[in-house]
Amino acid sequence: MRPRTTLVPRITSLPPVALAGGALAVGAGGLYLAGLLLAGGQIDSGTTVRGVDIGGLSRTEAVRKLERELSVAGARELPVKVGDRTGRVDPERAGLSYDVEETVDRAARTGADPVSVFGGFFRSGGDIEPVVNLDEDEARSALGRLAKGLDQKVRDGGVAFDGGRVKTVTPRTGYALDVNAALRPLRDSFLRGDTRTATPLPTRETRPRVTAGEVERAVRTFAEPAVSGPVTLTAAGRRFTVGQEALGEHLTMRPDGSGELRPKLDVKGLRAESSVAGPLDDITTTAENAKLRPEGDKAVVAEDATVGRSVTDKALGKAVLPLLTASGAARSGEVEVRETRPEVTRENAAELGLTEKMSSFTVHFEPAEYRTKNIGRAVELINGSVVRPDETWSFNRTVGERTEANGFMDGIIILDDKFTKASGGGVSSVATTVYNALFFAGLKPVEHGAHSFYIERYPEGREATVAWGSLDLRFANDSGKAVYIQAESTDTSVTVSFLGTRKYDEIKSVTGPRTEVKKPAKKVSDDKECVPQTPLEGFDVTVERVFYNDGREVKREPYRTHYTPRDEIVCE
Repeated sequence: MRPRTTLVPRITSLPPVALAGGALAVGAGGLYLAGLLLAGGQIDSGTTVRGVDIGGLSRTEAVRKLERELSVAGARELPVKVGDRTGRVDPERAGLSYDVEETVDRAARTGADPVSVFGGFFRSGGDIEPVVNLDEDEARSALGRLAKGLDQKVRDGGVAFDGGRVKTVTPRTGYALDVNAALRPLRDSFLRGDTRTATPLPTRETRPRVTAGEVERAVRTFAEPAVSGPVTLTAAGRRFTVGQEALGEHLTMRPDGSGELRPKLDVKGLRAESSVAGPLDDITTTAENAKLRPEGDKAVVAEDATVGRSVTDKALGKAVLPLLTASGAARSGEVEVRETRPEVTRENAAELGLTEKMSSFTVHFEPAEYRTKNIGRAVELINGSVVRPDETWSFNRTVGERTEANGFMDGIIILDDKFTKASGGGVSSVATTVYNALFFAGLKPVEHGAHSFYIERYPEGREATVAWGSLDLRFANDSGKAVYIQAESTDTSVTVSFLGTRKYDEIKSVTGPRTEVKKPAKKVSDDKECVPQTPLEGFDVTVERVFYNDGREVKREPYRTHYTPRDEIVCE
């Protein structure tokens, strides 16, 4: 500290009173001048900023000293707390800094009034708070990055089952840092310079819906009793046991709208367990319609119907759930077995109108392994179909996709106007047979399409093909009575008969002449999957369906078909 200097004025010969008064005046003026000179921008003695002594220094000296000392303190990371998690904030990246010059300005004596000047002789400075600068945008960015690591998602309490054991999930309160509200506490923490104690930052709190108390209740009242032992079930006289491991595998507890844990049983999964699937499969049977066959012009019952038995998922769940909170012998129950009635029986066949042969058609083909298998499989799926009045029957829906899993194999089909190999080859023979059967039964075609080029074994203009996902064969039963489809096949033929009630006495087909005849081309193919192809001309043809009642024509329906030429393909 620079020593203070006292200025002493010169004394002249004056009267005693004047001398005294003059001495007093000059003394006061001298003191003021001395105080003003002494102030000159100096800092009061004893002045500190965050423990740094700047008393008696000039403004420039104080600025240099604070820049040196506070730069170290201002670089230290600030510990903070979000909920029960702690982290650290880099002040520089958060836009926090000390304004040293403004701080020194606050500490310096700059007043020139006599009171301030004279007071400087008698007072000493105290601790001055440093001035803090805060860049709010940078602070928000830093706090946003902090939140990504410290925010805590709310977690509901829960109950789970691991095989035959109960596991609990402890609930947890969620915290999300309130960035805007955290700016002030972060600045205050930097101002204090406290790098040991974590500053709690304001958060938005989310309480779990499922509390620890609810978890305890769910475990006590349901979870532990549920896997305390096996349950015993009886279905159609068959008794079987389901162990607690199988039960636990398909049990869960889920919160409802009020946060209460409710048990949920995955019945489909439980049913697939071997201890359940085996017994239920043994007692489950499919209802079988009575099998009909044409006998002359009549439809007769060839084989009686059979009643089916089934256990629904709902029935299984209804039987199991109440047993899970019971104990001992009370963990036994009955599963409801439902009888499934067949649609067609010997007793109701006539009532449904299944009394006579409406039509029957047969297609012959050259024997081939793929044809025998694919045609036989399609016939198996179609045979016994019952079409109620005003219902629409679909070939694709009934037969399904022609895949290996569905019982079909690769064969020859027509694709892009040439023969090629694909799954389900030969099925068009069945489609053509069905189409002709519905044609002569007088039923209404809804969707059908012919092959792109003519195939000699089919009646021209009166044949059909199908393709999964693009072309179906569908008809509507507009006869007023039910229709029963009988289908059968051999290695060289397929026959489809429609049984029901005829709406017309007779239906005939009249085929017109071929028109727009076009010659085929000849092509050579080196494709590895090449299938040789004989040539055949393309043409247009119109077939008329003629309806008769009481020996006279009732109406005619024309069906026009266009065939492209079948090019000759030679494979090399």
